[in-house]
Amino acid sequence: MSDVPDIHDVLDRRAVTTLFQPLVELTTGRVLGYEALSRGPAGSPWESPAALFAAARHFGREAELDWICRARAYRSALAAGLDPGLSWFVNMEPAASRMACPPDLAPGVESARDRLRVVTEMTERAIAVDPSGLLTAAAACRTAGWGVALDDVGADPMSLALMPFLHPDVVKLDMAMLHAPGDPHTARVVAAVAAYAEASGAIVLAEGIETEEHLAVARTMGATVGQGWHFGRPAPLPPAAGPTTSLPFIAPPRDDDRTPFTIVSARRPLARTTKAQLMPMSRHLEALAGDGGEPTVLLACFQDARHFTAATARRFGRIAVSSPLVAAIGSGLTDEPVPGVRGACLGDGDLLRGEWNVIVVGPHRAAALVAHDLGDDGPEGERRFDFALTHDRALVVEAARSLLHWLAPARTPELLPS
Repeated sequence: MSDVPDIHDVLDRRAVTTLFQPLVELTTGRVLGYEALSRGPAGSPWESPAALFAAARHFGREAELDWICRARAYRSALAAGLDPGLSWFVNMEPAASRMACPPDLAPGVESARDRLRVVTEMTERAIAVDPSGLLTAAAACRTAGWGVALDDVGADPMSLALMPFLHPDVVKLDMAMLHAPGDPHTARVVAAVAAYAEASGAIVLAEGIETEEHLAVARTMGATVGQGWHFGRPAPLPPAAGPTTSLPFIAPPRDDDRTPFTIVSARRPLARTTKAQLMPMSRHLEALAGDGGEPTVLLACFQDARHFTAATARRFGRIAVSSPLVAAIGSGLTDEPVPGVRGACLGDGDLLRGEWNVIVVGPHRAAALVAHDLGDDGPEGERRFDFALTHDRALVVEAARSLLHWLAPARTPELLPS
């Protein structure tokens, strides 16, 4: 009989350990915090976090494992009694936001909310899979006084387009960036991250710093915080830490129930025209999203499903192949009106029923056409709209974020016990 525990035994016993890797301020060498890295039982097939999560996912217990890993990390950090100004970076799997915290883990998580300065790490795939859920989880995180980090930026080009929606306090450059500083892809990633950090005040953190050369490259990429074997390998926490300083969090984005037209029209002048005149503008923005130059988010409101024509459906389907997120919202539309396209059905009294919006957000481009139906009868092409067109990136992202809330899941995500 084998002494190797099966995955259910590991999860039932909460048999997960946490190692920690320091996060260091590059200019001073001071430790700002630690990233928590989970491991299964030593010597077992589940010691590797990849194998551990793969097995849990296979049996439908990935969300539970994520809670276990986070609770274990919080408990270890609390027990160490280190400087309260330290930041604790802890990963969260998207699936965990759909599951309530197991009762036996709740006390430790609640203690962390009151006593630790946590930065919850999320990935771009969480945004694409459940945009509304991720925004809700990020908001819950910030309500607790915690920060948000976007992990592995650059590993997948899609992350650049989705970055402004999460509005992370910390952007973690994937370690591959340091190993290919001359690659055109690296240059595009670094430029997009630098633009976001400059506009928002976010911290840029370089992962995988192993040598002095990597450290020098990280600085040229705008990183002010680093992580990697050059500063320390994953290990138990030290009994004491040297001088520390707190990693700053940025101002959270506004979270409200306004519509894109309301948001943009409050800050841009309106003009009045017909649907026939608006169509070329709408098609132009769709073309921007589908030109293949960079991964781009496309969000559109069609008022009614009849306006989401077969030709439009084909265009959106083609764009979705290379886009991290394409959505079509309107009365009578299904959750997936075209393969790869997210959908949302509007109710009779929904404010969006009166709007025609096309919003495009990419790493280096942003544009929004917002229009409000004046309610005319008569020929379709002569229907009149008040409209505004903007390329102001901050304003476009604000309008786009408001639409993500219509792509709502059935259940409110849970980041912390209530």
